[in-house]
Amino acid sequence: MLAGDAPGVKRYPQRMAHDRAFLADALTVAHRAADAAARIHRGHAGGHLEITTKSSAIDLVTEVDRLSETAIRAEVAAAFPDHVVLGEEGGQAAGDARHRWIVDPLDGTVNYAHGFPIYCVSIALEVDGEVVVGVVLDTAHGERFAATLGGGATLDGVPIAVSRTTEIGRAMLGTGFAYGGEAVGRNLEILGRVLPKARAVRRPGAAALDVCHVACGRYDGFWELQLNAWDVAAGMLIVREAGGTVTGPTGAPYRWDDAAMIATNGHLHARLTQLLDLGVALA
Repeated sequence: MLAGDAPGVKRYPQRMAHDRAFLADALTVAHRAADAAARIHRGHAGGHLEITTKSSAIDLVTEVDRLSETAIRAEVAAAFPDHVVLGEEGGQAAGDARHRWIVDPLDGTVNYAHGFPIYCVSIALEVDGEVVVGVVLDTAHGERFAATLGGGATLDGVPIAVSRTTEIGRAMLGTGFAYGGEAVGRNLEILGRVLPKARAVRRPGAAALDVCHVACGRYDGFWELQLNAWDVAAGMLIVREAGGTVTGPTGAPYRWDDAAMIATNGHLHARLTQLLDLGVALA
């Protein structure tokens, strides 16, 4: 701690950005922030919600989204006041973004608003463009996925690993749909190709959880078009630390501005990428 810092605030020199002590402290903050958001989710569940829309009539936002993000930002600021936060609701303030927290305070807002119990909070820390900490807390079921770079992935503190499925015909896959526009029609075409060849395809409606379900072997693979960084930053690290593969539509490492994400157990990644044929679908 440096002179003038508030009690409990820790600062690290640049060379320590990936050190285990730093990652452990950051993971603790991520857990604490996720818990703060989850308490707000639970406190408002089933009650009257002030619902507005964003990009379309089905792209909802509630006061729970905003309150949850405010709580997360407060936890991060208390521990790391010099870090930047990119949140779905509040955007990103100006500042040094070398350490950037990427936050979805309530992934699955439409589900939450309808009382459908598939929603979560997703929190990731990116250092110099690389995600190093990720936590996804399934509020309705109490499941907590977490990972640190090089430290493996866990579910409720127990190590997890991707499935060993090697054939599309034996695979259970997940997908999601954007909030309207051409992407919906494009993904319907893709789904039409994949559905007859896979064992099953599911669409619960919370991308952060979908990606974590790949990490723990419930899904063998997942794809979605037009995702944002806050949808998948934490889950992407969790999948990779569980032994899986995450790429963009062409098979190159996934970037925030990619038109689609593909996450799999790695064993069937090439086959699923070929079947999805996203290079053509997104042209």
